[in-house]
Amino acid sequence: MYRILVADAIKPEGLGPLSEASNIHLIQKTVEEAANELDRIDAILVRSATKVSEDLMNRMPQLKIIARAGVGVDNIDIPAATKRGIVVVNAPDGNTISTAEHTFAMMASLMRHIPQAYASLKNGEWKRSSYTGTELRGKTLGIVGFGRIGGEIAKRAKVFGMDVIVYDPFLTVDRAKKMSVTALPLDELLPKADIITVHTPLTNDTRGLINKEKLLTCKKGVYVLNCARGGILDEDDLYEMLVEGHVAGAALDVFVEEPPLGHKLLELDSVIATPHLGASTKEAQLNVAVQVAQEVLTYFEGNPVSSSINLPAISKEVFEKVQPFYQLVQQMGSIASQCMNEGIQEISVTYAGESLDFDTEILTKSLISGFFRSRVDASVNEVNALLIAKERGITVGEKISTDSLGYSNLISLKVKGDNRELTISGTYIENYGSRIVSLNGFKIDFHPESNLLYIQHTDKPGVIGNVGKVLGDHGVNIATMQVGRKEAGGEAIMVLSFDLPLEDNMKHFLMETEEITFMARISLN
Repeated sequence: MYRILVADAIKPEGLGPLSEASNIHLIQKTVEEAANELDRIDAILVRSATKVSEDLMNRMPQLKIIARAGVGVDNIDIPAATKRGIVVVNAPDGNTISTAEHTFAMMASLMRHIPQAYASLKNGEWKRSSYTGTELRGKTLGIVGFGRIGGEIAKRAKVFGMDVIVYDPFLTVDRAKKMSVTALPLDELLPKADIITVHTPLTNDTRGLINKEKLLTCKKGVYVLNCARGGILDEDDLYEMLVEGHVAGAALDVFVEEPPLGHKLLELDSVIATPHLGASTKEAQLNVAVQVAQEVLTYFEGNPVSSSINLPAISKEVFEKVQPFYQLVQQMGSIASQCMNEGIQEISVTYAGESLDFDTEILTKSLISGFFRSRVDASVNEVNALLIAKERGITVGEKISTDSLGYSNLISLKVKGDNRELTISGTYIENYGSRIVSLNGFKIDFHPESNLLYIQHTDKPGVIGNVGKVLGDHGVNIATMQVGRKEAGGEAIMVLSFDLPLEDNMKHFLMETEEITFMARISLN
């Protein structure tokens, strides 16, 4: 009999999968109320109210799985759970429909001035002519970020007779065709769209993605929406464009700082806003509860869970073998992803060396999760990474080789995109750590650190010096630099590391060096 503590308020119907199981005993109490029972608890279900800290885990020696009925896991100490072999699951897909519907409701309300008209009517006014709206039919909707939510919005927009164009640097041609949408570069989408809605994850690359410069390329009178993450739209720039009338209106469900009390955007009549309600529907709350309840039941039935945040449970013996390579493959996947800013068709990984004499499936899943983590608007982990690849039409292959090129172990990755390919090889050396030993066919040797810059260039005198000068002139200190080339005067690469993240504008300054043919800023968290 497994004892499960339901520490936050979850309706009985949300616990259905567990309450119907004969080997599950549910305890619906707060942590404080269950203080004398914590040492016998096998699983804990929480929403956002209960903080599952390392201290709480110490008081729960039998705890095997933590389930968060929702998407965010800020209230759970993930490293502490992973260290103890406790699986953490959430419900990443439970709010897809609710967010899509909320976005569409905001869009319709924005175009028809519904909140403003209602406020006027409540004040005893009858100003019909003041709130003449605009139809959605026939308008061009630009969706920035085309994951699950973006796809659901596209379906609804088509029913309303809208033309749908999308921007997603990782969208394949096949998926765009299957979804019957037109994929465009961002600088081509913005001038064509009547309405723009953003649905990307918030990363270094998407923070401030829609700023004044981008908004000025849009049609005068464009409408913009953000029901994704605060910060994707530059709030100061949006305010300026609204005041000047270049942007006709904005609908916001999220802000950089929440609650946004006293925010200047809320003073504008052209702005409508809600307090982060994208996931706040009865159905979404029920869906996330049912989803994690089923995950917990699946886990206790001895089957793989599909929404694990951290490592899936494995034996101590296998974990000790896997651990040295686990972070390496995630970093390799992340490096490849950030260097391939286009749709991906195929990912293949090859393992070689005697120290990799175990089932490498978990490493492949870890590598794929590292590849997708900054590319999609959903939680990615070792369990669902292959499913996400399949959904996006990406073929994933795994091979075993006897040729380790003299290394005790060698992991090689090849990524095939719509227009080009990338290869990367790495190894783990005991007492020395992870090393990247080949990149795009160039021999090189560097440790995958937090803040990197990859530059491909023509091998000519002065290029390396010029890069150093540009960085130095802007007060950027280089921590390390590694270089590689195939032949004198041909193609060459350099990989630089920095103590702090490189500012966005530095790429612009560096690309003024005509010998530089490609550049990618890489962040490894």
